[in-house]
Amino acid sequence: MFQNRKAAALALAKALHAYQSKSPLVLGIPRGGIVIAKILSDQLKGDLDVILIRKIGAPGNPEFAIGAVTESGRFWAAEHLQKFRIPARYVKDEVQKELAIICQRRLAYTPIRPSLPIEERTVIIVDDGIATGSTMKAALEELRTHHPQKIIVAIPVAPSDSLISIRVLADEVVCLLEPIDFYAVGQFYQDFPQVSDKEVIALLK
Repeated sequence: MFQNRKAAALALAKALHAYQSKSPLVLGIPRGGIVIAKILSDQLKGDLDVILIRKIGAPGNPEFAIGAVTESGRFWAAEHLQKFRIPARYVKDEVQKELAIICQRRLAYTPIRPSLPIEERTVIIVDDGIATGSTMKAALEELRTHHPQKIIVAIPVAPSDSLISIRVLADEVVCLLEPIDFYAVGQFYQDFPQVSDKEVIALLK
């Protein structure tokens, strides 16, 4: 268990110390991932930016991911989507709704500059934990289209089964805890408050 996101970030920085001399681009997934990404970028002397991905939840159960949408509008479908008879119209409407939120967040988070270039960079993508992995997998597929030199996924905690497909998509995965009994990311933090947009904006500045 981690005391808080800061403690998790410092532990990740130790595990990723080899990249300190490579000026990595550290991308955080909002909102909790930005807290960790900021500390990681400072420790590794890299650049910090945000990668905007939004989960698409199932009808009547928004916490159950059936996919995710990226900032470019690409929809990533979860492997189990085919098992459910979810109307295509529902998926299309949810994608448009989440894309609107992504646009709002980009304007709020980095209003005076475009996102940092990814091509030929060593990229470390960070979140405060992974549950199903839908958001991270969508992020990885999106990153590949920008031709980075290397993609490293850095996360404090995730269940082993969720990491299987992530390891296929990333060049390297650094995960500090892979618990057998996993219910939610927050159970592995003593202090796990929600992160506000205001905090994210302050960190990205």
